[in-house]
Amino acid sequence: MPKSFLSWSTGKDAGYLLLKLLEAGDKPDLLITTVNKDFGRVSMHGLRVELLQKQADSIGIELLQIPLSENTSMAEYNRTMHQVLARLKEEGFSRGFFGDIFLEDLKKYREEQMAKHGMKAEFPLWGNDTRELAMEIIDYEIEAVVVAANAKYLDKSYVGREFDRRFLCDLPSDVDWCGENGEFHTFVYQAPYFNYPIEFKKGEKVYREFKPCSKEDSTAFGKHNRKTNWDTGFWYIDLI
Repeated sequence: MPKSFLSWSTGKDAGYLLLKLLEAGDKPDLLITTVNKDFGRVSMHGLRVELLQKQADSIGIELLQIPLSENTSMAEYNRTMHQVLARLKEEGFSRGFFGDIFLEDLKKYREEQMAKHGMKAEFPLWGNDTRELAMEIIDYEIEAVVVAANAKYLDKSYVGREFDRRFLCDLPSDVDWCGENGEFHTFVYQAPYFNYPIEFKKGEKVYREFKPCSKEDSTAFGKHNRKTNWDTGFWYIDLI
C-alpha cells in the first residue's frame, strides 16, 4: 500500500489541511518537520520541539524531525532533503502533502524535488482565497496562537495572540490573512482530531534577525514574490 506524508509546520494551514485529509479518508502515514538542531526549535516558527512532539502524540501520527543547523545554506538543505526523500521512497512513500496556497516558486520547487524520487507533491489548499480559508480554519475550531511575526509588517503585540476573528480584523491591509507571505506563523494547540489539547504557558517575547547564508539563498523562492526576504527580523513568543 503506497504511503503518504504531510509537511507539518505546526501551524494552522497544516492543521486545516490534515483535517481535510482525514475527512476525505486520506490519512497521512507520517508528519515531517524541519527543526533547528542548534536550538531545539521548529524552523521559522521558533517553537520548542517538545511542543511539536506533543502535537504528534495527540494527533496519533508518527513524526519525523529533520534536523538542520542554524546556518544551513540552500545547497545543504537540498542535500538533506534529497537524503530524506530517498529514504522515504525506499520505505514505500509515493506522495507528499503540502499546505502551500499561492507561492508559485515554492510549489514548483517542491514538485521538482519530489519528482526526482518518483514521488508526487500534492497541494489540496492551492488557489484557495486566503480570507475565506482563514475563516474556515476558525469555524472548524482549529485553535492556534501566533508564535512569530515578521517585524516588517507586525509589531510584537501580535505574537501570543489567538488566531481568531479579532486578530484578523486587526491585521494591516497589506498582510495576508493566512500569513502566506511569511508575515506570521502559528501553533495549533487544539483541533477536532486531537485526542487532547496541548497545554502550554506563554513566556517572553524576543526579537531575532535572520540573514541569508549566500547571495543565492537571499533570492530563493522570491523571484515572483516581492515580499519574500530572508534578511529580515521576527518577533517570537516562547511557549513553554
